[in-house]
Amino acid sequence: MEYKDYYKILGVEREASAADIKRAYQKLARKYHPDVNKEKNSEERFKEVNEAYHALKDPKKRKAYDQLGANWHQGQTFQPPPGWTFQFTQSGMNQDDIASGGFSKFFDYIFGGKGDDLSAQMRNVRMRGQDLHATIHISLEDAFNGAKHTLTLAVPEQNEHGQIKQRTRQFTVHIPQGISEGQSVRLAGQGGVGIGDMPNGDLYLRIAFEPHPYFHALGHDIYLELPVTPWEAALGCQISTPTLSGPVMLTIPANAQAGLKLRLKGKGLPGRSAGDQYVILKIVNPPVDSEKTKVLYQQMASSLSFNPRHFAGV
Repeated sequence: MEYKDYYKILGVEREASAADIKRAYQKLARKYHPDVNKEKNSEERFKEVNEAYHALKDPKKRKAYDQLGANWHQGQTFQPPPGWTFQFTQSGMNQDDIASGGFSKFFDYIFGGKGDDLSAQMRNVRMRGQDLHATIHISLEDAFNGAKHTLTLAVPEQNEHGQIKQRTRQFTVHIPQGISEGQSVRLAGQGGVGIGDMPNGDLYLRIAFEPHPYFHALGHDIYLELPVTPWEAALGCQISTPTLSGPVMLTIPANAQAGLKLRLKGKGLPGRSAGDQYVILKIVNPPVDSEKTKVLYQQMASSLSFNPRHFAGV
């Protein structure tokens, strides 16, 4: 009788949690289920995975199995330890005759012949399809206004031989108004195929924003660096300033300094609580590209007793 390393079969560590074991089983059962995998050994692999899960999902069975020790290896000739108490016997039958036809003789010997046949195992597997995840890049204008996109994605699908292949599919995606970067749009039923009359999984499209020439977003707030001349910053003025909903007049206070942050309330991305737009002032000096400009700078240097480094203690 060969030893079955159920942890190795499921691809988990011996210290794996019950949730980890269940996730591993669902992944492998979906991969090898004979309804979707037509390769020659898929039934045996499905049967082996199902047996391993039956052994480890029940805390009592798992504890009994762990008592056999961790020194056994898959396929070794197995001899149970003396005094084993979980074994199952029937009058007139030896241990090699006990196998139920669904699980291995090893399982039947250890746990008492509780396996079902393969067709029953297949009927009992009911599994929702896998969720798929991808990223969609949209403009800030689409996030602000809402939009409809036609998206072509290469998504993994299992062919009739159970192999995972990339298939190109086209989706229509409705971008809700006010969506922020990092949120996801859910396309119900567009994920992996379910097993046992269970529904398909969903496709989740994570939103990423394309680079914008003027704006960038943080959450629902929009940021804009606004260039101003030295005299606009010094004297104060009103400047037509772009927003995602169109230009607005922004008041620049007198004696404004570079880096000053001004808020346009409610001019960020819309939503239950609309974001704001923050305008960061950037003072831009005219280039000295003519003699006239050079003279003006020289006049300012000689007539203005201003030392900006005074504030830095220089």
